[in-house]
Amino acid sequence: MLRIRRIYDNVLPVNKSTLSQVQEILRSQFAAIDPKEIDTIAEKLRNPFKQRFRMILFVAESIKGKVRGFALLLHEPDLRFTYLDWIATASDRAGGGIGGALYDRIRQESLALKVDGLFFESLPDDAADCPDLTELKQNQARLRFYERYGARPIIDTAYESPVKPEDSCMPHLVFDDLGSGRPLRRSFAQAVVRAVLERKYAGYCPAAYVDRVVASFRDNPVHLRPYRYVKPEAVIKVVESRSIEQIALIVNDRHDIHHVHERGYVESPVRVKTILNVIEPSGMFTHIKPRPFPDKHLTAVHDADFVGYLKRACAEVPAGKSLYPYIFPIRNKTRPPKEPSVLSGYYCIDTFTPINANAYLAARRSVDCALTAAREILDGRRIAYALIRPPGHHAERRSFGGFCYFNNNAIAAQYLCAHGKVAILDVDYHHGNGGQDIFYRRSDVLTVSLHGHPRFAYLFLRVRRGARRRRG
Repeated sequence: MLRIRRIYDNVLPVNKSTLSQVQEILRSQFAAIDPKEIDTIAEKLRNPFKQRFRMILFVAESIKGKVRGFALLLHEPDLRFTYLDWIATASDRAGGGIGGALYDRIRQESLALKVDGLFFESLPDDAADCPDLTELKQNQARLRFYERYGARPIIDTAYESPVKPEDSCMPHLVFDDLGSGRPLRRSFAQAVVRAVLERKYAGYCPAAYVDRVVASFRDNPVHLRPYRYVKPEAVIKVVESRSIEQIALIVNDRHDIHHVHERGYVESPVRVKTILNVIEPSGMFTHIKPRPFPDKHLTAVHDADFVGYLKRACAEVPAGKSLYPYIFPIRNKTRPPKEPSVLSGYYCIDTFTPINANAYLAARRSVDCALTAAREILDGRRIAYALIRPPGHHAERRSFGGFCYFNNNAIAAQYLCAHGKVAILDVDYHHGNGGQDIFYRRSDVLTVSLHGHPRFAYLFLRVRRGARRRRG
């Protein structure tokens, strides 16, 4: 079973491995490519200004991460075209529909980008231009494949003319209208050709050569070669709607055990149900079951004595009962209070977040959900969404509150930061004090909180007034 996945960069280990396999396919099958071009693919993915194109890489890989083929697409958003730079399969995977699946995906992506056409080069399929019979048959097979989609070489121009006298077997420029049926406008084709020759072949094509090729586009619309291998009525004219990579959805399947029907408790299970009712019909999400993770991920963010207290205190509260903090002693880590009713205030920052039998169980499952989402990202998925309650962004390193017991996003960020810098964007109405407390003195995790003013939004602003001056 294969999946086609987009690679955005080589930050994650899984993407580093995938990109290395792509580069190995290029080295083994295309000896004429400049090694520097292969080595800089990762840099070009991260920096579109490197080649003045936005590079898009798709790989077809097995479930175990073995790359079976890839396609490298260049996008020019201002001129509104895409250029298929490379499409190849592993040497042991010729055929099998991999190339077709990749080209379908490239067409879908191009259509989603709202370009006016997809272009690429293909070596000549005439014996006069390609005397090697083996290579000639390969070229004919390629152009036969592309004709099935209506993509044909541009003719009656100087695009195939040699740059240097010794150049031979010059490629066709092929145009795919992506099923639109619109003719290729001369001005558009000229802009595309200039961009390709000046950017992709910078340093090889002299300015005079580029000007001559561009000027050779005289027909409007530009002529395409008549169908040679496929009957026009058999052409695949419809581009299927883009197959969006689904977002991993991890829902806390134990969130509803934690609901308190007292004291205006507002953190309600209906929140999860309401969100699911909106997002599930979109078809953009795939459910992923939460995986269990060890406690070491909690204690990487929260102090061990705090984690131990929550687990122990929740287990000691009778079923159906809740313990609320009402005394807040000084937080002296060397001398914590012993009375349970006082100890809850030692670890809590408000008077309305209860300790009860299910609080720890639900909160611990939320942590597993957040870490499962992070694991999905490390496994190569672009987006993962952990829909969980109880929430977590008010939980600090040594305290809970605001209906938050463990800081789920901070735990996930800690898990991810082993592979690079992480940013937390907190868009809750209330201040994300927990993330600030945990990461304030660290440079590897950036925390940004957008929230209401604390004069009227939790957490409440504490104003310390100066002592009144003594007169006289």
